[in-house]
Amino acid sequence: MADLFDTLTLSRDGQVSAAALEFTAIDFKTSGLYPGHIVELAAVRVRADGTVLSELSTLVRPSGEVDAGHIRVHHLTPQQLAVAPPLDEILGRFVELCRNSVIVAHNLPFESRFLTEELARLGVRMPQLPGICMLASAKQALRLPNYRLATVAGAFGISDFPAHLALADARVCARIAATLVTTHGFGLTSQPRFPKLPHLRDTGRPLPRPEAVPSGSTSWMAGLVDRMPTVSVGALEDAYLEMLSDALSDRKISEQESHALALLAAKAGMSKDDVRRVHKGFVMALRAVAENDGIVTVDEESDVRRVADALGVPEVAHDLRATNAPARPASTRVLVLGHTADADELRAAVLSSGIQLAKKLTASVTHLVVDHTVPANEPRLARARELGIPSLDIESAQVALGFVEPPDVILFDEPTQVFHPVAPVAQPTPHQPAVRDARFWVSRGLMGIGLFLMFIAVIAQFGGSGFGPALFMAILGLGSLLGGWYASHDPAATMSSRH
Repeated sequence: MADLFDTLTLSRDGQVSAAALEFTAIDFKTSGLYPGHIVELAAVRVRADGTVLSELSTLVRPSGEVDAGHIRVHHLTPQQLAVAPPLDEILGRFVELCRNSVIVAHNLPFESRFLTEELARLGVRMPQLPGICMLASAKQALRLPNYRLATVAGAFGISDFPAHLALADARVCARIAATLVTTHGFGLTSQPRFPKLPHLRDTGRPLPRPEAVPSGSTSWMAGLVDRMPTVSVGALEDAYLEMLSDALSDRKISEQESHALALLAAKAGMSKDDVRRVHKGFVMALRAVAENDGIVTVDEESDVRRVADALGVPEVAHDLRATNAPARPASTRVLVLGHTADADELRAAVLSSGIQLAKKLTASVTHLVVDHTVPANEPRLARARELGIPSLDIESAQVALGFVEPPDVILFDEPTQVFHPVAPVAQPTPHQPAVRDARFWVSRGLMGIGLFLMFIAVIAQFGGSGFGPALFMAILGLGSLLGGWYASHDPAATMSSRH
């Protein structure tokens, strides 16, 4: 069967507006990495502005005696799947949700492989659907240490959604697509074509998984995974790293989970060397972030060693030692509130720099950043004031966190519109009033002498003393008069008045 999706590019340079489009975000939970079966299906249809139009969420019963995979991977029991509808009974509803919309998925190639195989088993022929891989689009939008769905969501200000739930992941993916279009101004590089889709039966009753309460984990490991730099080489490794990170998000990974994941990787075609390479890189990145602040606590050392042992690469952590610092200094933790592109870029910069990006306002938050979309009556602003946490705007936060240099203070001159640095204004010193008083009396004295000499010159001229002596006295008088006039003016005041 040909590729199910005609992959479109959603990017900053896209010239085809997506503002009038509708998107259907899809997510599957599967019995394995590949091959395997879909055991949970979710689809969320939205407008480009984020308005939710319709949703579908259901568990899916694999046909026959098919192995449903490991419960530690998809967190579904055989009893739950046994009473779920098979895919062919709810496929019609899924197709209707996708009709005349652009399909979006976080890892579109991964979802495509499973849906293509499932349709082939059912003998259903489907034309190519327009689709967008949100992982690829997020890479064009923001620079992040990794592009796990949880990390990308955090950068877009979306947090505390339940893990291991297809509907939650689809909702997040839909919000990311809408944010890229409406907030970041992304467009498509080509016009989507909507094929005529078949009308399939819809006889099954969807059986959604009970929605879990977001864990809201604040353990160091949960935040550490978001800041781990990872390098992927394809959709399969992306999916494997996603599973590995999800398993680790609760601070630990057991040998049973590691074995189940490694078995899935092997079935999907990854060799033992591939799995070991991925595990080694994963633990090395984990250790690097743990050591980033120069302090490794006893718990952190224990956790990293446990993960390394469970993944079969103990050598990566064999020389890791807890530091002897008496106490960990307060770490920088930043909470960014707002829905602008600048807020998204600041969150991404925080993650990329290794700083902790907070998801909730707690006493450990050191910087609260708000943009203009945050209302003045936002409860967290009042709570931050109670906790003594400073609130910063985006520009001030960039300076405070060291992302940009402090701006120079400038002065704007009219009408030439030339910018000049503002020179420090000299402040008067305590002795300046006395200096001004002495200058006053000296100037008055010189001017008095000058007038007297000029008067004597006039009298001498009329008294017949001769022209030469009278001229000499007049010149002396005029010089004294001018000197007194000059002394009466403050040069510093004259200069400042010119500016």
